[in-house]
Amino acid sequence: MTVELVGIGVGPGDPDLLTVAAVRELSCAGRVFVPVIAPDVAGRAETVVRAHLTHDRLERLVFALNDDVAGSQRRRHDCWDAAAARVGAHLREHGGSAAFATVGDPSVYSTFGYLSTTVRELLPGARIRTVPGITAMQAAASAAGLTLVEGSEPLTLLPLSRDLTTLDDALARGGTVVAYKGGRRLAALRERVAAAGALDRAWCAEHLGTPQERVTPLARTDAAAYLSTVVVLPPRDGRGAQL
Repeated sequence: MTVELVGIGVGPGDPDLLTVAAVRELSCAGRVFVPVIAPDVAGRAETVVRAHLTHDRLERLVFALNDDVAGSQRRRHDCWDAAAARVGAHLREHGGSAAFATVGDPSVYSTFGYLSTTVRELLPGARIRTVPGITAMQAAASAAGLTLVEGSEPLTLLPLSRDLTTLDDALARGGTVVAYKGGRRLAALRERVAAAGALDRAWCAEHLGTPQERVTPLARTDAAAYLSTVVVLPPRDGRGAQL
């Protein structure tokens, strides 16, 4: 019996940004799993998916999405194991395909990587594939009216869930810097961007693709959600100067 697990990127939060390929996969999947922080709380991925589903084959999987990475990771690992066991059990019993919807893209800081690794261990013959989605950095740049990178400019993407050391290094190297998950350390983040002389080239975006979306210059941002996206552009001297 052939079984497969498909990781589907649903974008930053706007149902209109779901790709045609993603909608097709969600429609055909025997089961659509979505990550949530609690069984009775709909997550952002579920909200996007439900805007397009024409069936009721949706199931929530609990993940420790909001747990601080500085503490014990036992609950996080337990959630991965339980989720993979549930997906594996479904595929063993029903065969066919199961989809897992993840915010953004399944290959960029996604829970899908942890899930698929464990499902592959439980079902060595399972096929694993992904459908790409629009990332938060692309949506943030669009919402702010920015060109993310030009010419030969490098792009550095980093999470700030642990500390800000990597931010200092990235700002020193130059190019465009995008920081995820910096909302809990926003004041310190802003200070470091200012110390690098880049505060006038920085924006903060939160709740992208939802009615609560907010995109503001970092210099005027006093607080932001944990899953905020900060974009810091390099100096630009005019059209084509970065070629």
